Amino acid sequence: MAVIVIILIIALFLVANYFFDFALNPTSGTNGPNFNLSETEQNGLSGNDDKQWLKMSSDEIFIESDGLRLHGYIGVHPSDNSHKYAVLLHGYSGQGTDMASFARHYYNQGWNYLIMDHRAHGRSEGKYIGMGWLDRLDIVKWLDYIIQQDPQAEIALHGISMGGATVMMVTGEPLPENVKVAIEDCGYTSAYDEFKNQLRNMFGLPSFPIIPAASCITDIRAGYSFKEASSVRQVAKSATPTLFIHGSADTFVDFSMLEIVYEAATCEKEKLVVEGAGHARANAVAPELYWSTVDAFVGRYI
Repeated sequence: MAVIVIILIIALFLVANYFFDFALNPTSGTNGPNFNLSETEQNGLSGNDDKQWLKMSSDEIFIESDGLRLHGYIGVHPSDNSHKYAVLLHGYSGQGTDMASFARHYYNQGWNYLIMDHRAHGRSEGKYIGMGWLDRLDIVKWLDYIIQQDPQAEIALHGISMGGATVMMVTGEPLPENVKVAIEDCGYTSAYDEFKNQLRNMFGLPSFPIIPAASCITDIRAGYSFKEASSVRQVAKSATPTLFIHGSADTFVDFSMLEIVYEAATCEKEKLVVEGAGHARANAVAPELYWSTVDAFVGRYI
């Protein structure tokens, strides 16, 4: 009996370690991360024209955070001395250029913008994906960079998917007064809940005991647990006015998560449901509704 128990524990460890590499280790032999949104999320974001515009309109910058060299793009609007900055956060397994169309929208309104590659994405260093939890402190460093360049900066945070979760997580931290407003689009309640749903949806497997075991492995290897990476707990501490957006047909980050994070938030808040929109597709399905709602909400605070 003891031998069977030991074999089961070893098997669970191996499966949990494989899941960690599958989901959070971009350099693993499992070809992770594998929850790739190329046919859903990317179609709702930026095309080649927007990405070419971004390269023509931006300067590339680097900062240091947590011992990592992180890469970003900054664009300064030339027409006036604007102090408005949109900080734009991409999703899981993506990169900063995915947010080019969002940068272009803000830029056309007279804003400056900053886009970063999250750790372990794009040209930023990092061994493991932070699921928003490690990234939240990287965002604080990016905010410090903006404010050092422009102490009068008025900043809006705007993130999609994992970027939306990162927005929620960072607003639970003490932030400078320069941060005026936040927009989170289809962010998840926690990394634990998201991976639990993906294990069920992709593989038909129950979350226990794989997800708790994988969370322990993540704590050991990456320095955080899945439950620790909680948007719900962070928005409960937030003082940043936040617009919560979700598509009603989202199954990747389940639509039900919208109500959970919205109800948990104690800040000034508003929510937008885009009917029939799948994951990260709200702006593509209903662009006029999306941007009129975003612009009106942001305009209350900046």
